[in-house]
Amino acid sequence: MADNRREAGFSDVPEGEIESNWDEVTDNFDDMNLKEELLRGVFAYGFEKPSAIQQRAILPVIKGHDVIAQAQSGTGKTATFSISILQSIDISIRKCQALVLSPTRELAQQIQKVVLALGDYMDCKCHACIGGTNVRDDMKILEAGVHVVVGTPGRVWDMINRRALNTEQIKMFVLDEADEMLSRGFKDQIYEVFQLLPPQTQVVLLSATMPPDVLEVTKNFMRDPIRILVKRDELTLEGIKQFYVSVEKEEWKLDTLCDLYETVTITQAIIFCNTRRKVDWLTEKMQSREFTVSAMHGEMTQGEREIIMREFRSGSSRVLITTDLLARGIDVQQISLVINYDLPANRENYIHRIGRGGRFGRKGVAINFVTNDDVRMLRDIEQFYNTQIEEMPMNIAELI
Repeated sequence: MADNRREAGFSDVPEGEIESNWDEVTDNFDDMNLKEELLRGVFAYGFEKPSAIQQRAILPVIKGHDVIAQAQSGTGKTATFSISILQSIDISIRKCQALVLSPTRELAQQIQKVVLALGDYMDCKCHACIGGTNVRDDMKILEAGVHVVVGTPGRVWDMINRRALNTEQIKMFVLDEADEMLSRGFKDQIYEVFQLLPPQTQVVLLSATMPPDVLEVTKNFMRDPIRILVKRDELTLEGIKQFYVSVEKEEWKLDTLCDLYETVTITQAIIFCNTRRKVDWLTEKMQSREFTVSAMHGEMTQGEREIIMREFRSGSSRVLITTDLLARGIDVQQISLVINYDLPANRENYIHRIGRGGRFGRKGVAINFVTNDDVRMLRDIEQFYNTQIEEMPMNIAELI
């Protein structure tokens, strides 16, 4: 029925969403017929029960279907395709059998960590191919042989071009955060990489939103894909308390932040700004007032970013000021507070930012600084996510 309607030009599917055509659900890992060593890795990693996306998407990927999965950040997407990859590769062949592309270096490294952790008992070799690292080192590792390559499009294409990454054995191609990747202008590079893969390669695409250019990719690359939509309102913001603070003028935000800082000796917090310049400015202002903060944005070298992330993960740095670069895929377990110093420029990034706190069922608090100019945006976010953002109460310290 739905198909006839669509041909007639009708569709019940909201803008930017796909329609699911797969309804099998497997609600525990034991029933997925995973290899023994992989199952051990899954439980050792701390997973007990698969999340909504894992219950739906792991099996069709393992069965070899092309799969489009639409689900927000923080729902267990990375483990969905990591488990599927580890189940599908032949460890005795030390050649690249799965290739994952991601929009940022941090996310690529994070995926690599997840693959290595889940594949710990299988002795899986997974390499992150990212810009900002030594090309020769990359070539050496790839030529020695790895099972899985995760990377950013430019460096991966470069490695294939230099014949360091042999694509002959690749059987699975994963595009993670496809909407973000295409909005960053990686389209041509993705097409170029795709042309160099074996014709039978299985394609798995994950995306939080389905704008037209993502749908175009699905048409050009994928054969009769299984479509899985995990609804926005099923996920997102459960467990995350959201508040706003009215700050009439932009220039009053700094004092507001400092006041809040006094009240809240936070476990760990991330503060989001919309531009690199703002990150640098705010970091400098906070440090000059003797607050300890660290900062991270896309202009820093890979080495600098890694040191900052390491300090933040270990807890020796407690407050990180950053741009949306970090909003996707960075999972620091202890974050209990996210502050949007600036509301995100696009509403999709709101879930990515505040999904940092309270990931996967953990509790968290998000505080949004709202000037008079931001009120409409805040309403828009509330409507889009079907959520309530209330004024921050006086006893905020008790809620964190």
